[in-house]
Amino acid sequence: MLEPQSTVLFVLLILIFSGLIWWLVRTRRVVLRVIAACLSFVVAMQFGVLAVNKYFGYYGTWGAAIADFSNQSTFSGPQISQGSLLVGNHTLAFDQHQIYVRLALQQGYTIRLTVPGKLSHISRSVYVYLPPAYFERQYAHYRFPVIELIHGQPGEPQDWINVVGIQVTLNYLIKHGYAKPVVLVMPDVNGSSRVSLQCLNQVRGPQDLTYLAVDVPQTISQLLRVQQPGDGWGVAGYSEGGFCAANMALRYRYRYGFAASISGYFSPYHNKLANSSRLVDPFGGNRLLRAQNTPIDEVRTLAAGAHLPQFWLGAGQGSKADVNNAQYFAQELQLHLANVPLDLSPGGGHTMGTWHALVPPMLVWMTNGLNAAVANAVRIAHLQAAADRLSKGPPAPHGQKPSAHPSRSKHPPAAQPSPSK
Repeated sequence: MLEPQSTVLFVLLILIFSGLIWWLVRTRRVVLRVIAACLSFVVAMQFGVLAVNKYFGYYGTWGAAIADFSNQSTFSGPQISQGSLLVGNHTLAFDQHQIYVRLALQQGYTIRLTVPGKLSHISRSVYVYLPPAYFERQYAHYRFPVIELIHGQPGEPQDWINVVGIQVTLNYLIKHGYAKPVVLVMPDVNGSSRVSLQCLNQVRGPQDLTYLAVDVPQTISQLLRVQQPGDGWGVAGYSEGGFCAANMALRYRYRYGFAASISGYFSPYHNKLANSSRLVDPFGGNRLLRAQNTPIDEVRTLAAGAHLPQFWLGAGQGSKADVNNAQYFAQELQLHLANVPLDLSPGGGHTMGTWHALVPPMLVWMTNGLNAAVANAVRIAHLQAAADRLSKGPPAPHGQKPSAHPSRSKHPPAAQPSPSK
């Protein structure tokens, strides 16, 4: 009833503020007037904070707000030290106590890693969500596809968990047969809520694009039972993260098979760096670098038949700018892709409420596409292995020469299907 976005709470704050102002005007005692003025200021400030929260739809419950500000989550697992990654320890020490295994099989498991960037020299926190299927026996030797999730600005990777509720949504969709199991990777994009790097390599500054598109996928694929970067990896983001997803997928077209931009833009702005009050050109005035990191320009320069990740776009109908951006970029992509899904959420603007509504259809589209790509790669690998065995021919009996025509065998080995639910 009195949750952060409750209308009743807003009305109550207005009544309290009005009462304090009346008290301030009516009372003649200086001490009481000072108290009333201070309390009215606190109430007004609280009203402003809640109004911003309601507009952007950040926190629906007090629990989510407390968990975010305290950097806690009820689904978070242990933090793995940076040292364990650097020394090449590629095993995760899950608590094998039966109750925790049972819990992981029901709701999955979230871990928080400190991932150092070998190429970028950046080191940040990365949250990784392992779905319940990750712990099931039939998936013991299966490498899961991955979705790398890019948050907006201001924002933190925990927003995908505490605010968007990505884990609960994914589990619900899997349980009801709409989505397929994937591992979710949620990196810290900017290193600080006061910094905006737009997932770009800043000239003479942080190499954010290299960290997010190269270092993080490479480390995660070595550490966990997931696909190597390629068709089995997807990238998705909202707002600034929507720009990041589009640009990362286009700059590294062979490291991502799928991309989704929710309320994103497709031409970069200036960056805001740490300890700087002014905005900075991320490309240092280099027009070529800017064109290479502007998704609209990137698509235009692609040759006919060029390899391109599959794209999904979403926006809220209440934001004309977001809708225009998505429609224009979709039209550009259709020069190279036959089908570019565009999902417009009714009534929503550039708010967290819109992103809540668009995450489920995005997950349905991307998880099914990723799993189909992985299954297809597995089939091709098995068929190639079978062809290689046939080309060598059956082992010849002692004293006999191998058959001159091994490819005429009528019964080639059957391909083994990938694990499925």
